[in-house]
Amino acid sequence: MKKTIRIGAGSAWWGDRVEPAVLNAERGDLDYLCFETMAEATISAAQVRARRDPTFPGYDTYLDDRMRGVLPACLKRGTRIISNQGWINPDAAAERIVHWLRELGAKGVKVASVNGSLITDRVLELTDTILENGQPTSTLAPSLVSAEVYQGAEPIVEALKAGAQIVVTGRVADPSIFMAPMMVEFGWDALDHTHLGRGNGIGHLMECGAQVTGGYFSDPGFKDVPEPWNLAFPIAEVEADGSAVITKVAGSGGAVTLQTVKEQLLYEVHDPANYITPDVVVDFTTAKLEQVGPDRVRVTNLSGKPRTPTLKVSIGCQEGFIGEDMFFYAGEGALRRAQLAKRILEERFRIVKLDAEEIRIDFLGINAIHGAMSPAPKAEPYEVAVRVAARCRTREEANKVGREVDGMAVSGVGHTGKRVPHQDRTREIIGVWSSLVPRDRIVPSIRYFES
Repeated sequence: MKKTIRIGAGSAWWGDRVEPAVLNAERGDLDYLCFETMAEATISAAQVRARRDPTFPGYDTYLDDRMRGVLPACLKRGTRIISNQGWINPDAAAERIVHWLRELGAKGVKVASVNGSLITDRVLELTDTILENGQPTSTLAPSLVSAEVYQGAEPIVEALKAGAQIVVTGRVADPSIFMAPMMVEFGWDALDHTHLGRGNGIGHLMECGAQVTGGYFSDPGFKDVPEPWNLAFPIAEVEADGSAVITKVAGSGGAVTLQTVKEQLLYEVHDPANYITPDVVVDFTTAKLEQVGPDRVRVTNLSGKPRTPTLKVSIGCQEGFIGEDMFFYAGEGALRRAQLAKRILEERFRIVKLDAEEIRIDFLGINAIHGAMSPAPKAEPYEVAVRVAARCRTREEANKVGREVDGMAVSGVGHTGKRVPHQDRTREIIGVWSSLVPRDRIVPSIRYFES
C-alpha cells in the first residue's frame, strides 16, 4: 500500500483546455490523471447529434486531442488515466484510445470501458417521480431523448484492480473518477463511508479543474491571480487516511489558496452537510483547511455518511427549438436606433404570426443579463448589439426569427450592422429532468481492450 498518491486533473468539462492536462502529464509526477468532460446535458446532446449524424462515434469530440497530448508522458511515467470521455459509447472510446496507443508503439496496454449508465430504454420502468415538479416520469415519455444514471467509483475500481492502465466510462459522478484511485491504492471498502467521505470531498475539489487553481475565481482588482492565461489544473497529494494537499505544477499560473479552495468546496453544493453522491454522502462542514506553503492547501477532517439506497437519473427531453440572431449599431444614437429596431421586430413577429412560448429582444451591455432589473445606462452607449431569441415548439417557427432579422439589413433602421448568417440560427432545446432509481437495479458492465 502506498503512503501517498498524486492525482491530477486533466479537464473539468468537454470544452476545457488541453495544455494544462499536458503540463500535468509531463511535469506533475502523477500516479493518476483524471478527465471529467460532462455537463448535465452532455449525453442528451450527444444522443441528438447521433440521431442527426450517423458518423458521430458517440464519445468526447476532443478525445483525440487529449489522448495525443497526454499519452506519451503518461506511458513514460506509468501514469494511469481515468476518464468519462466515453459519453454514450465507452466501448468506441476505448477502441479509439487503443488506436492511439498503437500509433505510439505501446503494446500490451490494457484499456477498460465501463458501461451501464445509459438506461433510456427502461427509465420509465425504473423511476416514478420527477424530482423537480413531482409529476410522474411517465409524462416525459413523448419527449424522451436519453436517460443516464450516475454510477459511482466501484466499476472503475474493479477495472483498475484487473490491471487496466486506462479506464473510460460513460456517466459517472464527477468526484468518483478521482476517488477510485484512492480506493484501489489504499484498500478502502465501498461501504467505508468515513474514508469515502474524505475521498469524495477531495474528488469534488478536483473535478472542476482550474476553478480551484484560480480560474473562475479570478476577479481583477478584487481577487487577482498570477498569470491567469497560464492556469494549471490541480494536483491532489492524497494520504491513506483521506487527508490531502491541493497544489499545482510549480511555476504555472494561477494560485492555490484558502480562498480558491473554499470557493470550490462549496461550488454546486446545495447542503454542505449532505452532499449526495453515488458512493457516499459527504459532510463538508467538518473540514479543516490550512495553507501549508505557496500554492499548497492541506484539507483534513472531511467526513461522510452511508450512501443512499437510490441513484440519481438525468432524463433529457426534447423541449422545442430556439431561434436566435444578432445585429448591431454604433456611434451617436446607437441605443435610440436599437429601441426602434426592437419595436419593428415585435410588430413584424405579429405580422408573420410567430408562435413562440417566449421572446426576448435584449441590448447587450445594457439589459441582456438582468433584463428589466437593469439600471438605466449612465451615459449614451457608443455601440449596442441587439440579440433576438424566441423559444418555439417547432423548428419552422424558430426559423422565423432569423428570417425577420435578415430583413433588418435593408428594411429596418439606418446604420444597421448585420452578420452574414453562415451559421445555423436555430437549435434544438434539450431539457434535463431528474429522478431516482433503486441502486440494486443498476448493474455496470466492463469490457477490456489491449493495444
